[in-house]
Amino acid sequence: MSDQISMRVAVVGATGFQGGAVARLLAERNHRIRTLTRKPEGERPELEGAAFIAGDLANPDDVRHLFEGATHASVVMPLVYDTETVRTYARNIADAAREVGLRRVVYNANTRVPEASTNVAAFETRRLAETVLRESLRGSGVELVVLRPPVYLDNLFSPWNGPALAKDGVLAYPLPADTKTAWISHRDLAEAVYAALTVDGVAGRTLDIGGSQSLTGDELADAFAQGLGRDVSYVALPPHVFEEGLAQVIGPEGAAGVAGIYHYMASGAGPELMAGDDGSSVEALSVKPAPVDEWVARQPWQIWSDEAATAS
Repeated sequence: MSDQISMRVAVVGATGFQGGAVARLLAERNHRIRTLTRKPEGERPELEGAAFIAGDLANPDDVRHLFEGATHASVVMPLVYDTETVRTYARNIADAAREVGLRRVVYNANTRVPEASTNVAAFETRRLAETVLRESLRGSGVELVVLRPPVYLDNLFSPWNGPALAKDGVLAYPLPADTKTAWISHRDLAEAVYAALTVDGVAGRTLDIGGSQSLTGDELADAFAQGLGRDVSYVALPPHVFEEGLAQVIGPEGAAGVAGIYHYMASGAGPELMAGDDGSSVEALSVKPAPVDEWVARQPWQIWSDEAATAS
């Protein structure tokens, strides 16, 4: 389909970082957006052009209400890793998409998923959601595209990493230093989702999207050094340390779910899981992710230096 035709998109997860990036890009391109939230009106994020529908993914009537009048849906699951809860969410989404006759659903799995089953909830609940969506939508006329990103550059422009990078040139992250990773920004994720919503030839496909390069920790540090104009060193943060810090922000259950990915990567079980796909997804989606150093150079790192100077 032409991306010049206005879409009406139900964005599941628009109040989060990834779904929010998708919603903002859609709004920039003059598409209509609706999203579901449990937050009261005064606590909702600012999403210009988005209509908020009060409700819960666990309620099938709420999800159907969200999808009524929509032509497309962009879906990312919340940071929930309970099997039955995720199954319910996925089933409600699929049922609503089928009942209202959406043209296409794009599901962002929020992570790469190993080919073989694991005991990692972050992988298996996302695999489950994909399976439910695919099986429930088969033969319905609703197209499904699945995107599996690796790790987000925006994780590094945060209160946990920004000050150390801006002040000390230290890039600490819970991936082994020798793990090649196709880091991608939220903006480039949004571009990939947008393309998956609009381009021909991708219906039914699962694409391992990623950035323009697969970088080891030291290579990532070199790219940051170019973007920041200063020396940067990479430190492989132990996953349990990462989990403990994250638990203070999102709670122990959510932190354990997210950190499961990094425990798995630290075990060496899937050394190529987060690497690039030799350009297959870029070709299929006709997108061009920005090189890491260019993304780094565009971020306002001075806010962390300014905060550090104010604190001292």
